[in-house]
Amino acid sequence: MNILVLTSEPISAQQLRDALGAPAELGEDAQVMVVAPALQDNALKFWVSDADEAIARAETVRAETVARLGADGVAAGGDTGESDPLEAIDDALRTFPADRIVLFAHRAEDRSYREDIDPAELQERYGVPVDRAAV
Repeated sequence: MNILVLTSEPISAQQLRDALGAPAELGEDAQVMVVAPALQDNALKFWVSDADEAIARAETVRAETVARLGADGVAAGGDTGESDPLEAIDDALRTFPADRIVLFAHRAEDRSYREDIDPAELQERYGVPVDRAAV
């Protein structure tokens, strides 16, 4: 099973297992692609393309998540993504044919700009199951 993970904070294998609801989906044949979008704190930074800090943060999230998953025996690779999470997902799906997408995002009161992705919209758009979990 190919699992695309979009996350705004580093996550562990246990968090991913909990989000999937079925630990067996992270078996030996599972491949995980971690995408950490370069999210902005607010709309102004997004629209003026002040991306350096967001890109650095995304790289840290990606590297830490891949390392955590690998340490727990989960085969994972990753990349940083566009500041628009939908574009980041589109880009990832061009090279990684996901069977399932898992979104890790902050709770509503703590969300970054454009982090409010609707799982149902993604499921309809890509035709694969989409789950959401809080970080």
